[in-house]
Amino acid sequence: MRGSLPHDPKAFTQGLEFRNGTLYESTGLVGQSSLRAGPPGKPATVSAELPAPLFGEGITLSGTKLWQLTWRNGIAIERNPITLEERRRVSYQGEGWGLCRLRAATREWLVMSDGTDRLTFRDPDTFRATGGVNVRQDGQAMTRLNELECAPDGFVYANVYGTDTIVRIDVQTGTVTARIDASGLLTASERRASRHLNGIAAVPGTDHFLITGKLWPRMFQVAFVPR
Repeated sequence: MRGSLPHDPKAFTQGLEFRNGTLYESTGLVGQSSLRAGPPGKPATVSAELPAPLFGEGITLSGTKLWQLTWRNGIAIERNPITLEERRRVSYQGEGWGLCRLRAATREWLVMSDGTDRLTFRDPDTFRATGGVNVRQDGQAMTRLNELECAPDGFVYANVYGTDTIVRIDVQTGTVTARIDASGLLTASERRASRHLNGIAAVPGTDHFLITGKLWPRMFQVAFVPR
């Protein structure tokens, strides 16, 4: 752990993204879902509420677009990343959990999780499904893949819902190449008032990540190192 920052203990964190000094955070729960943006560790400078019955989920940025998933509503919302103003809604099948943008050479695509072992690839402009991969660890299906981060190292990092584990995935093969233990960050008293780990954002230009969780009072800057 490299340090910690304050985090809104009322934020039911569903998605986290860091770009150009701005931290974007999507929160969930019907009637309480929102999207927020501002400096890390400080109150948001701009925010947008999601009306019921929408339940906010994962987010990512792609060029001049910010995409936000909803859980069981089957709707992806495209927003202006500066004002967070809604531009349009696109429908998709199944549940929406995590979302990130992956870039390789001249190609760019979105990676989406739905709580199963499947990661779906989507076009960053149309949100149309273009393929996908099933995630495996030691030959066994890895399910409950939640909030995602497509990191500069080319791997996808995924929170495993209900645990303090983050897995590193080779998105070309679907193979889990590492398991990261994120337990022990909160104190015992902080843990009692908090929910699951769910939020991971790469810090550009470094090998560090910001991680937090639902109703966590702090956000942590960490580096993933061998045990």
